[in-house]
Amino acid sequence: MGRGLSTAAVSAASGYSVQQIRDLEALGVITRAPRAANGYRRFSRLHVRELRAYRELATAVGPVRARHAMREIRVLPRGRAAALVNSFHVALDRERDAALAARQALEMIRAEAAADAEPAGADSMTITELAGALGVRASTLRFWEKAGLVRPERVTGRAGAARRYPLPAIREARITAALRAAGYRIPDVRETMAAVRHLHDLDDPLKALDSHVETITRRTLALLRAGTDLADIIAGPRDQPVR
Repeated sequence: MGRGLSTAAVSAASGYSVQQIRDLEALGVITRAPRAANGYRRFSRLHVRELRAYRELATAVGPVRARHAMREIRVLPRGRAAALVNSFHVALDRERDAALAARQALEMIRAEAAADAEPAGADSMTITELAGALGVRASTLRFWEKAGLVRPERVTGRAGAARRYPLPAIREARITAALRAAGYRIPDVRETMAAVRHLHDLDDPLKALDSHVETITRRTLALLRAGTDLADIIAGPRDQPVR
């Protein structure tokens, strides 16, 4: 690979600032550069490749995981290093599948809402029935209620107050389940549910999921762009673990 690039040259080639390059070297993201007789760092094309791979990997999986991965792939046996990179592809694929499944569920819920007649008392479900239908624990439904995502009714009977879920609450629970399965955090689901209640339709959550799928696509493309550089790094010499 030849050594002879200054920090400024690597900065121009990689798009990172001189200080960022020094920081990434200190973090072990790129291989430590040897020092010339005058004390200056002397980089090579290998460092440019590592920086290029890191930039795309950070887009794909986030900077924290990318920093860890860049350290690991130079230390792990080549098979395990390749498996680590492959695990990122698998995770993105699963995330995309979950988002598409959530979108399909929301489309079905919207179609059902358009076709439904006015709700009647018999349309409600108990917490046990709804938990079974959604494949979640009753405690999960209680947590969603506490978080303001689902609003059941309370019915007083001989055994005391019990939760009943009419059609609107059932839909809220189904939307929540779909979005949570797609990886949405509780605050994001709460925001979505507020929009649904105000707008009385599912257009905004569907748009949010479409945006989420597009983001996953961009991350996947970044991971693919990093692929050749990561493969070359993995095929290169093994480093000692960074302490």
